[in-house]
Amino acid sequence: MASIKLGGDEIRFISIFETLTGSSVRDCIIDPDKNRIVFVVNEGNIGLAIGKKGANIRRVKNFLKKNIDVVEYASTPEEFLKNALAPARVKNITITNSKKDGRKIAFVVVDSRDRGIAIGKNGRNIAKARILAKRHFDIDDVIIN
Repeated sequence: MASIKLGGDEIRFISIFETLTGSSVRDCIIDPDKNRIVFVVNEGNIGLAIGKKGANIRRVKNFLKKNIDVVEYASTPEEFLKNALAPARVKNITITNSKKDGRKIAFVVVDSRDRGIAIGKNGRNIAKARILAKRHFDIDDVIIN
């Protein structure tokens, strides 16, 4: 696993998120291009992070005035990518090392009806999956098939 470095803003956002939701955060990514903050919560903490009918996420969003994405951590890259691309239904994930340049690439097969969900508006979901895959599992690219 790649080591993750957090700056002051990330640490502050994690503290606010944990205080408002009661969940444990493993990572925080500030994405100014998409005006959002992505929080990675520990396994089993996703329900607590979201709250009843999304109440906790709304509270954090209103407090920080930014869009909030929450992804549940998983110890395997396949499960983690599934969580990152949810609610798209992932059928299969294959991780390979490119023979040409040695890059690690994850090929994700999603239900054909969920392709748009997996990619997201303006590519926001696939961008999130790529950032998280790189940070947590040193995967260089995520390709949706």
